[in-house]
Amino acid sequence: MKTVAFITLGCKVNQYETNAMAQKFIENGYELIEDDTKSADIYIINTCTVTNMSDRKSRQMLRRVKEKNKNAIVVAVGCYAQVAKDELEKIPEIDLVLGNNEKADIIKYVNNFILKNKKELKMEDVMQTKEFVEFGDTTFTEKTRAVIKVQDGCDRFCSYCIIPYARGRVRSRKPENVISEITKIAKNGIKEVVITGIHIASYGKDFKNNYRLIDLLEDINKINGIERIRLGSIEPLLIDREFMERISKLEKICHHFHLSLQSGCDETLKRMNRRYSTEEFTKIVNLLREYYKDVVLTTDIIVGFPGETEEEFNKTYEFLEKIKFYKMHIFKYSVRKGTKAASMPNQINGNIKEERSKKLIELSNKNELYYNNSYKNKEVEVLFEEKKGEYYHGHTKNYILTYCMSESNLENKIKKVVCKDIFDDHIVGELV
Repeated sequence: MKTVAFITLGCKVNQYETNAMAQKFIENGYELIEDDTKSADIYIINTCTVTNMSDRKSRQMLRRVKEKNKNAIVVAVGCYAQVAKDELEKIPEIDLVLGNNEKADIIKYVNNFILKNKKELKMEDVMQTKEFVEFGDTTFTEKTRAVIKVQDGCDRFCSYCIIPYARGRVRSRKPENVISEITKIAKNGIKEVVITGIHIASYGKDFKNNYRLIDLLEDINKINGIERIRLGSIEPLLIDREFMERISKLEKICHHFHLSLQSGCDETLKRMNRRYSTEEFTKIVNLLREYYKDVVLTTDIIVGFPGETEEEFNKTYEFLEKIKFYKMHIFKYSVRKGTKAASMPNQINGNIKEERSKKLIELSNKNELYYNNSYKNKEVEVLFEEKKGEYYHGHTKNYILTYCMSESNLENKIKKVVCKDIFDDHIVGELV
């Protein structure tokens, strides 16, 4: 029996696709190696290209796995492979380079390589792909949570982003296929699903009927066994009153929204080709807080975007102070070859990016601690995921990390907990 191991970089879409590929290998008689201390016959590196750092990590992982088994077959798949095949072709450790569309048929390409033992690069032009590429029902997931991919591609073309070129245009998955997969996952005892895609706000845009993301969420909400529906990162402009009127009636929806902001300065947002203003974003936040009193909002912010002056950064800082996100993921802008921003004037010095990044990380940590403190002695419901040391840990419906001691097994169980001890990134509670 041959063995296979996966290394996944990047987003939840990649995680879903790794699970789908792993399931295909298992179904074809391969043994999946998940222990880092053991070597495998085949290594699949599911690459990411969202930043220069992602590219570097992808290359490092592709080279490093040969140290575990010099005779291993090394396969590069995913977004970095899609946009940088010429670079990867020059790395001697790599045997196969496959694009995003080829993931669904990865078994075929690996078996062909085993027969021919000849280096190969294979990828479709994703910009020409018009249909969602189906993996079939994927039931290989985490113990308590399943990531479900419902959409691929993006047509926003933000000036800093290479992803539309790695993923292609918007393609939505047929709702009946989404429902089929989640129904099977629910029968396996999974209680929470995370709905993800490259740009899920555009779900259904390519359908001829008027079926959209909110329609899909309403249908998922009816599936027996699923108790929580969590949304992945969403475009802020998805949120309007009609959307909130409908989503707020779905009792399984998690009150956690990751709104991809990127900057709190209107001038910077325009250069980024983001299609909203800070005023519009504020109205969206207020709408969410109107419908969900316990809503948790998280976001992504890029610092040091080309042309970002000290004044523009200060506008961003002041805006973020006002919005009070629970947590912010801070990224230092990195040049992406092939994007509009790469050729923009006034590229920002690395030291300035570092300084601005630290300021926003400090603000994020302060906000998180402040919000966690508001739960002192309050009762919450936690879906426990696994045990680490003496504590079981899991998340509340609005995604607050919670630890709890218990003599009985809490894995994959939803329990009421009273919050006792507050820390900057988690809460420790006691079972009710």
